[in-house]
Amino acid sequence: MTPAIDKAKKAGITFFVHEYEHDSTAESYGMEAAQKLKIAPERVFKTLVVGSSTKDLTVAVLPVSKQLDMKLLAKAIGVKKVGMADIGMVERVTGYVVGGVSPLGQKKSLKTVVDASAEGYETIFVSGGRRGVDIELSPYDLATLTRALFATVAK
Repeated sequence: MTPAIDKAKKAGITFFVHEYEHDSTAESYGMEAAQKLKIAPERVFKTLVVGSSTKDLTVAVLPVSKQLDMKLLAKAIGVKKVGMADIGMVERVTGYVVGGVSPLGQKKSLKTVVDASAEGYETIFVSGGRRGVDIELSPYDLATLTRALFATVAK
């Protein structure tokens, strides 16, 4: 059980937990999940934490097959500039280890942006809070639970 799974259970939403044998030598945790779960990479979403020019942290949730567009994210959250957050800070604030950061069940509730491409799927896959665990859920349930906004932030 992880805080992400606990949060989904408490919310009473429909979700599915998918586990796979994590390979510690995998170059991309998200692509590994897509391959091992036999899911199109466009439906498997990674969780990235960025810092902004206002010093606030923001969570970006986007397909593992794409890259985060920093300018689009900055525009979506109304700041001048964003950059990747320090790994130590990410782990302290979210309570998760990098590679297993879930947008759900973080220690501190952070502003969250889900790439608009998620709206094209009935369900998407996000980290379940541990490497080798993904949660499949509706992108709208994810947005509700994280108070996220949908915006195009991936290229």
